Formats: sequence, C-alpha cells, structure tokens
Amino acid sequence: PQTWTSDDTDANERTKIQYGTSYVYPVVSMGSHVSAVPNHQLFRTTPIETRAAVAYFGTFGYELDLNLLSEEEMEEVKRQIAFMKQYRQLIQVDGDFYRLLSPFEGNETAWQVVSQDKKESIAAFYQRLNKVNASWLRFRLQGLDSEKLYEVSCDVTPAVCTGKQAERKVLTYQAYGDELMYAGIPVDRQYLTDKGGDFAALLFLLKEME
Repeated sequence: PQTWTSDDTDANERTKIQYGTSYVYPVVSMGSHVSAVPNHQLFRTTPIETRAAVAYFGTFGYELDLNLLSEEEMEEVKRQIAFMKQYRQLIQVDGDFYRLLSPFEGNETAWQVVSQDKKESIAAFYQRLNKVNASWLRFRLQGLDSEKLYEVSCDVTPAVCTGKQAERKVLTYQAYGDELMYAGIPVDRQYLTDKGGDFAALLFLLKEME
C-alpha cells in the first residue's frame, strides 16, 4: 500500500514529513515527487538535485511540466531516473532505513539505507541554510559491518541552478565500516555551496570492496 503523506511537495519540508513518517511506515509506502519550482505551496525554489535526493526515499516520481525544464535540467532528470532504476530495490525493498540527523533538531538532516548483507548503502545528507565560514561537518552512519572495507563515492558536480556544471565530478575514497559509524563521513562545506548552498543535498554511495 501507498500513502499520500502530504500535499506539501517542497523538498525542505519533505525532509520533515518523510523523516517523521518513517517512524510508522516503510519508505516504499510514501508518495514522493520531484515537483515544480517555485513550489506551489511555499513559493520556495530548491535545486532539482535536492528535490530528487529527497524523493528517492519514497515511491519517486515527477509532478511538473517537463516541457518547462531547461536542456540541462532534462539531462539531470535522465540521470535521476537511471539512479532510481539502479537503486530502487535497495531503497524500497531490501534496505534497512536509519534516521541519522533529525530535521526537527538542527540545520541538517541525514538518513541511510543499508542492504541486508551490509554490502551496499546509500546515505543522504541535506542542508537547510548555508552558513558563512562554517567548519566542516561530520555525520555518523549506522548498520554497516564494522570489519568491511567500503568504497564511498559522492557526486559533487555543481547543481544545475549554479550554472557551473561541467564534467561530472565524483569524490571517491575508502573506509572501514567502524570508521564510518564512529568517526563518520566528513562533509566539505564547499560541496554544499556547489550544490546550491541553501537546501543542498549530497548522496553518498557505499559498496563493499572485494
């Protein structure tokens, strides 16, 4: 079964809606869409990358007129659909969902899905408002195998709305599960700025190293 969690489709508000709903219902039951901007309820504009990064953790879909998107936005939509096709099983069916940072308690939100065999995971990090001269952030993951070595990758290509897109830029490094759960993932503020600053999102993909 699926539920229409709210008429509010603003990506920033959806972090609260979906975070709270996850206490009672599984991710696959939450209707979640990438909607048009300015948002028709709050008149807020958020990056299309952020709207998708929130909507992935639900049924995922689009609630906008594709004819009004720019060529760059359409290319981004293609990437988003390909991403969801690749990870739908992990996010909606097989993955265990973990709440990491509450949107009700601070400026950041984070959650994570982990495969049953702990070989794959996706961690999502969302920032509400950008800050001047702020220090790096860290957020701790959950549910990993402490002894497994993971490759961590994150697409840090600037958001379409910044006008700075060029070749895809992916940050990649390796870390053990215990490091990721106890020391956490470092988040460079510059990457958040490149993702739009206010209402930015980063997705970290983890895969066990063979």
